[in-house]
Amino acid sequence: MNKWIIGARVKTLPAAISPVLVGTFYSLEINWINALLALIVSLSLQVAVNYANDYSDGIRGTDTNRVGPIRLVASGLASAKSVKAASYISFLIAVTAGSLISLNVSLWLIPVGGISILAAWGYTGGKQPYGYLGFGELSVFVFFGLVATVGSYYIQSEQLNWQILLLSVPVGVLSCAILVINNLRDLPKDALVSKRTVAVRIGDLNTRKFFTFLLITAQVLAFTAITIDQLIVLTLVCVPFTYQAIRQVLDGAKDAELINVLNNTARLQLLMSALIAAALYI
Repeated sequence: MNKWIIGARVKTLPAAISPVLVGTFYSLEINWINALLALIVSLSLQVAVNYANDYSDGIRGTDTNRVGPIRLVASGLASAKSVKAASYISFLIAVTAGSLISLNVSLWLIPVGGISILAAWGYTGGKQPYGYLGFGELSVFVFFGLVATVGSYYIQSEQLNWQILLLSVPVGVLSCAILVINNLRDLPKDALVSKRTVAVRIGDLNTRKFFTFLLITAQVLAFTAITIDQLIVLTLVCVPFTYQAIRQVLDGAKDAELINVLNNTARLQLLMSALIAAALYI
């Protein structure tokens, strides 16, 4: 497989697709050009974050001898300079698509995009990356949950309401759960290099409980959205998959097994978001 596809971590892309699906299909009328541009922004930011993370952790030595998927810099598949450039190119694509949205909708979206880019780079980049301080999950919840979902709706309707905020929460919670599993897998290594993620701070057992809480919360909140549209009851289809992921984690899945849980959690997020979007569209 092409090394740049590996570095883009395509299995994490449901976290970028899901909020756009929900936000777009909640709108009564869909501007498909804006929807496509929103998807480009979200996907480009996700890929940019992945490359930036690969670069920053690689030059710090954090990714050496890791259990998870191959990292370009740490494995020597690509130079740090080229991975950094790939991150910048991805950010540029996001900026270009975001600027077109702003011209179509509102220039006030420009500062929102700027903050999102700074947050994406600051996760593991810079002198004091907040991902090393335990704020990664909060950032993912805010930007790949609330901001991405509400923003995708706003560029369609130019309106805000409590319903879209409610719909954004399970999306963000599942994005958070994906990162929690990633950090649970990397916990031993992160602890050795002083990367103080939430998993490192609260320990293995509590991280597993936190993951369980997140998945149950997402399922419950998705169900409560039947107050918006009764067809959202379709999200109950996700219950067996939610249970399976929780069971694996509570049964002590570790190392490579957690990669499988991470992939399943990403699929769960995409499935739940697709069901919500389908219910809203119907």
